[in-house]
Amino acid sequence: MMPTRWQPDRDATTNAWPQPPLLTAIGRGLMGRCPACGAARLFNGFLRVTKACARCEAPLGLARADDAPPYFTILITGHIVVPLLYTVDRMGEPPLWLMSAIFIPLTLFLALGLLRPVKGGTVGLMLTLNMLKSDPTA
Repeated sequence: MMPTRWQPDRDATTNAWPQPPLLTAIGRGLMGRCPACGAARLFNGFLRVTKACARCEAPLGLARADDAPPYFTILITGHIVVPLLYTVDRMGEPPLWLMSAIFIPLTLFLALGLLRPVKGGTVGLMLTLNMLKSDPTA
């Protein structure tokens, strides 16, 4: 008995929405615009992604970013705040209350300020790589 060789499906199905280059889609998502066309809004609230683009009808709601945006936001915020905290501490050793008064609000503002753009960039990445949820009802 001869084994059967696996043949991949080479039919490239095209999507109904525009397919921009990867960096363009991520940039549009970072700006809060539809990653496919760049004309419509990506978000319906602070972090709620619209179900579909109002202009090109790209299924934005099927791109489930889940835990990736908070992870990337924490990673970026930590890489900004921790070196600054260390540098300020080594320069003059200010009192703990002053360090807290500076770096707790800085961390909070950075995390909240970066969360939405990072989620938009993640949705842009997922839409371009066609990493969409297969079952729209689930």
